[in-house]
Amino acid sequence: MTARLIDGKAVAAALRARVAERVGLLPYRPGLTVVLVGDDAASGTYVRNKDKAAAQAGIDARTVHMPADTSQETLLRSNDELNRDGSVDGILVQLPLPPHIDANAVVEAIDPAKDVDGFHPINVGRLASGRPALVPCTPRGVMRLLADAAVTVDGAQAIVLGRSAIVGRPSRHCCWRLTRP
Repeated sequence: MTARLIDGKAVAAALRARVAERVGLLPYRPGLTVVLVGDDAASGTYVRNKDKAAAQAGIDARTVHMPADTSQETLLRSNDELNRDGSVDGILVQLPLPPHIDANAVVEAIDPAKDVDGFHPINVGRLASGRPALVPCTPRGVMRLLADAAVTVDGAQAIVLGRSAIVGRPSRHCCWRLTRP
């Protein structure tokens, strides 16, 4: 088999354009809120890129930036407010969180229907059991790239290195389930 280079930037741009078209047909603009706690430089860059991509796709994106010493209770209250806010369709709490905050408790406090990362235990369980669920973006993106490159995954063997909640574990479940994203 010969290696092929997949142009992920081109695939992403085309996908954002298709999403923007679909969003333009909606009677409202979907809203995404990203919660960033602390001043981690890599997380800040990642969040800015998410905001930019969302805007290009016609999605109203906003970032709630909280200081690193934010208490877990304050963050949980913020999640509760976002869950109840009708203008917020998706919530993404940027990980990692400062060490004094229990990331599991924060993720579990997000309404599973608004959990765009697909990390809530309900979404993880649905994915693992083959039921419709929000799929974490990295494995979903990999499947999108493979589909756009016309790579046949049915019957193929793949190696997934790692078992993180973000990539490894979801990849094992979504790759067998998603033959075409």
